Amino acid sequence: MQYEPFQTIYDRAALRHGGQQNLEQQLTKPASVSQLYQQSDDRWLAAFSQKIFQSGINWQVVRNKWEGFESVFFGFDIEKMLLIHHEMWEEKAKDTRIIRNFGKVMTIRENAFMIHECQRTHGSFAKFVADWPTSDITGLWTYLKQHGQRLGGNTGPYTLRIMGKDTFLMTRDVEGYLRLHDIITTGKDTKSALLAAQTAFNHWQQESGRSLNEISQCIAMSVN
Repeated sequence: MQYEPFQTIYDRAALRHGGQQNLEQQLTKPASVSQLYQQSDDRWLAAFSQKIFQSGINWQVVRNKWEGFESVFFGFDIEKMLLIHHEMWEEKAKDTRIIRNFGKVMTIRENAFMIHECQRTHGSFAKFVADWPTSDITGLWTYLKQHGQRLGGNTGPYTLRIMGKDTFLMTRDVEGYLRLHDIITTGKDTKSALLAAQTAFNHWQQESGRSLNEISQCIAMSVN
């Protein structure tokens, strides 16, 4: 596969967004491994839950309610989530301080179980994520989809980005670029597409020395 040089992508993005200085100001960098280690697992559960609740509705509506979520779900403390019995989950799903959606509420319990399993095997979910190699970031996407609840599609990757884990995003612009250049030719969530995208991003990372975050953003801005 012959990839377009990253410098060409970067130069096109800079041209379309007011020059290199303006472009650099818009690029976000991931957290360091040590910074990821320091995150508490309750914040991971909160981040997953917020992104799940934002799916399909106005994001600001969820943000406005979030203080209520933190109160109702005990700050998303993992151990407390595991101790809540089913009847109490049903009651919490009716609480007016949150967005009342029983299906989404129950993802909090299931994703708490996923995080707890990672705690048992890796010490903490934060360490599990921090140690996952970015050269196989789509493998982490797949893990979240298979072991968590409603973390497939862009939900898992977007949460990783928000929490600081280096990842590219399969946004409409990025997907469009990859298709235009025949890097992916099947559904974006297929194994072949994920492998092809990962291989391309690994190539650009080795070529440029930049993070997956920055490369992904440059691609999106180069076609927008």
